Amino acid sequence: MKTVTVVAMALAIGALGACNKNPNEAAADNIEANYSNAAENVEDATSNAADQIEANSENAADQVKAAGENQSDALKNEGEQKADAVRNTGNNAH
Repeated sequence: MKTVTVVAMALAIGALGACNKNPNEAAADNIEANYSNAAENVEDATSNAADQIEANSENAADQVKAAGENQSDALKNEGEQKADAVRNTGNNAH
């Protein structure tokens, strides 16, 4: 309840303050507020884009790493199979 009262009082004081401004000052304040909001929107949009680019880069790096590990494992397995084949050929000769 206190919060609602404080907010209502703040709005009332703000409205009274606006009444005392001349039209040029009020217009200037509105222009400044509009540009400030636009600047914040640009900052938010570019920040979101940067976050998305960073996430995509991390995903791409993980995919490259996984592909390299898979290829490495495949080469190791192929080498083990060929070595086993050579060993088994030698054992069958006796």
